[in-house]
Amino acid sequence: MTTLPVFLAKTELLGAGTGEQIVLSGPEARHAATVRRLSTGERLELVDGRGLRVTGSVVSAAGDRIELRVEDSVQEPARSPELVLVQALAKGDRDLQAVESCTELGVEAVIPWQAERSIAKLRPERQAKQLAKWESALTSAAKQSRRARWPQLREPVTSSSLARLIEEAPGTRWLVLHESAQQRLTELLPELASHEDLEGIGLIVGPEGGVSDAELERFVQAGAQPMLLGPEVLRSSTAGAAAVAVLSCALGRW
Repeated sequence: MTTLPVFLAKTELLGAGTGEQIVLSGPEARHAATVRRLSTGERLELVDGRGLRVTGSVVSAAGDRIELRVEDSVQEPARSPELVLVQALAKGDRDLQAVESCTELGVEAVIPWQAERSIAKLRPERQAKQLAKWESALTSAAKQSRRARWPQLREPVTSSSLARLIEEAPGTRWLVLHESAQQRLTELLPELASHEDLEGIGLIVGPEGGVSDAELERFVQAGAQPMLLGPEVLRSSTAGAAAVAVLSCALGRW
């Protein structure tokens, strides 16, 4: 069966019932009509990024306007516990690679982290542009993986504000991926999988130089746990994705 292309639409547009017609306009419609070259009778999916997925067939397509007939509508529930990626800024767009991979793998939220050893910096005069790149990477990956519910890109944190976040969110289990940790992530999986009251799991991934000893101590004091993935040392761009894959299996998502 052919995989249907996915496009983003506003929630209010997707409230139409089966058999009704709706009009998608703007950049998404232009991409569907001129890049994907969808024509009359072809099917596609529209999502609002909040869990609503609508399947429809094209009635007409031209320029930046597509008219389609609604065939089906499904509201996908939020998953619990939510998976949160705290990704340190990294050079060479490795942080963006991490965001893309972890979005495709199913995280519910992404938090940019200005770590002590991050070579890349969030500078006030460039922050909006840098975060727009993160949002673009997230959007592209969410569409690629055909997700109806897209992850939130939350406010950037420093090491100090991340420690406060850990303290203020006791319902989330915060795990710091670190090569010196004594406990493997796989050893914690049975506990995580059986914890019905768990609101979230936060994965903290350091930059190229790793999480500093001072940061690790601060996070542990705030309530986080150091975790080891395995004997291999992974890049900042791949460590989070590896952990998300392991957790997805343990939580029954896969």
